[in-house]
Amino acid sequence: MNTLRTAMLLAAMTALFMGVGYLIGGSGGMVIALLIAAGTNLFSYWNADKMVLSMNRAVEVDEKNAPEYYAIVQALAKQAGLPMPKTYLIDNPQPNAFATGRNPENAAVAASTGLLQRLSHEEVAAVMAHELAHVQHRDTLTMTIVATLAGAISMLGNFAFFLGGNRDNNNSFGFVGVLVAMIVAPFAAMIVQMAVSRTREYEADRRGAEICGNPLWLASALNKIARGAEQMPNEDAERNPAMAHLFIINPLHGERMDNLFSTHPSTENRIAALQEMASEMGRASPANGREASARPIQPEEASAGPWGKRTEPAPPAEPPQPKPNPWGRNPTGPRRSKGPWS
Repeated sequence: MNTLRTAMLLAAMTALFMGVGYLIGGSGGMVIALLIAAGTNLFSYWNADKMVLSMNRAVEVDEKNAPEYYAIVQALAKQAGLPMPKTYLIDNPQPNAFATGRNPENAAVAASTGLLQRLSHEEVAAVMAHELAHVQHRDTLTMTIVATLAGAISMLGNFAFFLGGNRDNNNSFGFVGVLVAMIVAPFAAMIVQMAVSRTREYEADRRGAEICGNPLWLASALNKIARGAEQMPNEDAERNPAMAHLFIINPLHGERMDNLFSTHPSTENRIAALQEMASEMGRASPANGREASARPIQPEEASAGPWGKRTEPAPPAEPPQPKPNPWGRNPTGPRRSKGPWS
């Protein structure tokens, strides 16, 4: 189903790209746009993940220079039955994270230093489990290619004013066609991009909660990340807004409405869905405060979380309180002499 959905989406984005080309340069412009779209799709399949990581200035880390962060990702990947993805850090104070890659065997996950500094151990694990859910659902290829194509369509729309003003081109729509290419086409690409992201975020939230073992950890993390994103700008994301849907929380300012024009569902709705899931799992019952009727958690189930550290079951009527941030000022664990942030 995901393969069919991806093919349909790429076909729609390609058709939109060709439409912009026709509005700018007539039939010749449409042919050129088709060639560009085909080349962009092919290039994106092999290189879009590298482009996204480069645009965010992500640095690959391992168990030597980011031991605790790397260990969390490694344990969760094993828990999900996935190959170990490449692990990256983004030197950015805004707490956020994303996943990319064309398939689980060539996947990468990235977290900001702000995420590791501001969230507890359990919350970081929940966020990375969400990103691994995108990898497991094979969302990363679609989301990364859509980001590349949406950016290309927006750029083509910005060029429309200059290209459309040339009297020698075959643009039969004149100035109206130029305006459509400048405004409507990038806007349509944005709608497609946002609609796809919103659906997949709910699915990744649910699967991520299953991987980490407690939906309330992810709910708590989403709340902290959303507040941090409102307070701290992400300059790299602001320069490349077509990448916004890749992140677990929209890194751009002013994107809080849960409607067609936001890249993500509202954080409140996502938290509510996770709280309901927690109630179903017997962790807590946020809706009415009464003890859930699910079977009790066995001692061996509570003795070790997916990263190998002891966790305690939460009281039935209250969400579990995450531990304080174990990293303090150093988000990646003990510093080594040649760490990427040394």
